[in-house]
Amino acid sequence: MKIKQNILSNFFNAEITKNSAKMLFFNFVSQAIGLLVYPILTRLYAPDDFGLLNLFLSIGGIVVLFATAEYHYAIVLPKEDKKAVAIFQVGFGFCCVVSFVCLLTVPFAEQIADLFKAPVLSSWYFLLPIFIFLSSVWNLLNYWFTRQKMFWNIGGYQLSQSALNAGTKIGFGYGRLTSGGLLFSTILSPFLALAISFSLTYRRLKPLFIFNKTACVSAAKKYANFPKFSLPRAVVNNLSGNLPILLLTPFFGLTEIGFFGMALTLAFRPINMISSSLYQVFFQRTSEQVNRCESIMPFFKKYLLRTTLLILPLFIVLFFFLPDLTEWLLGKDWGQTGDYICIMLPWLAMSILVAPICYLSDVFFQQKKGFLFEIALIIARLLGIGLGIFYHDFFLSIVGFCIGSAVVIFFQLIWYLSLILNYEKNRTKRLL
Repeated sequence: MKIKQNILSNFFNAEITKNSAKMLFFNFVSQAIGLLVYPILTRLYAPDDFGLLNLFLSIGGIVVLFATAEYHYAIVLPKEDKKAVAIFQVGFGFCCVVSFVCLLTVPFAEQIADLFKAPVLSSWYFLLPIFIFLSSVWNLLNYWFTRQKMFWNIGGYQLSQSALNAGTKIGFGYGRLTSGGLLFSTILSPFLALAISFSLTYRRLKPLFIFNKTACVSAAKKYANFPKFSLPRAVVNNLSGNLPILLLTPFFGLTEIGFFGMALTLAFRPINMISSSLYQVFFQRTSEQVNRCESIMPFFKKYLLRTTLLILPLFIVLFFFLPDLTEWLLGKDWGQTGDYICIMLPWLAMSILVAPICYLSDVFFQQKKGFLFEIALIIARLLGIGLGIFYHDFFLSIVGFCIGSAVVIFFQLIWYLSLILNYEKNRTKRLL
């Protein structure tokens, strides 16, 4: 009995358990805030307002990737903080350059909006460079905080950003600034959240302002695989994830995109709530274990088994209730959003399993092979969407997109398991 008690005590006192609990708590609260306001927002804003927001975020999300060249992921990898600081500064340099280049495209806002047959986008395109800069700075700070195990600071940003985002959206909605209210909130809330984060952690951020050109050049070269392979992979991944919005908007309009975008939001907010928390803690822990040549297989076995046993019965129940539940939650005009989520369930299940461990290709410096999976994913999704465009059937496009996504991510999971097995074999040989 004492042995069992000691095991339980060690588990709950373990650093990874504490850090995971912190991140899960903050993510749960911040994502819950975002979800709880949607029944209000869907009664203040029209589907095409959400369609515009989704289009803006899709374009911005792709450009943000270039703004750090994926160097922010490398911040947690070096053993020495000085090297991590250099990586941060390299990423910030990219952030400034890309944000400025994006600013130079503002005069061409109307031409860019015409590409998507969404003229209203041109009125708010000037917000994009600001969005790029703010998002990039947070990406860098996020992984610096992760490296320093400052999970309370990450959680504080998430909570303040989510609360500010919800509050400003509701405020703009009631103020009848519905045309650009969702977009203004997307800029204002991270700006204020970053300002709060800086004011609370300024002293601990001082090392980031000590510039060393030689160290930056060395760090940029050593971790060049991130812009070489991780960046193209991330661009392809982000592009493929946003294909329905980017490709289907010109053919079916912002209203249909608004319904599907809402489905993506409602489906992936709970997933992101869990996976992003686990991703950061798992990434930091796995990096430490690999540096110490420790076994990682038992942990991943438990994670995959327990997650599978949890999501299967849950998704089966949701399949039968989602349409009615969505209509009750968002309003009677939003029923088809629930239908889209039902179609997405196999894709969502695979994403839940894979998203928290997708850093493995970075840990084992297998970014090139990871990029090949992203290419396969975007090809599968393009074929699915193309079929729907050919028959001018929005529903068919979404079905093809989701099936292609689920199949490729399944094979990606198999590949991650092979990376773990290969590491365990090599680790055993080194120990012998």
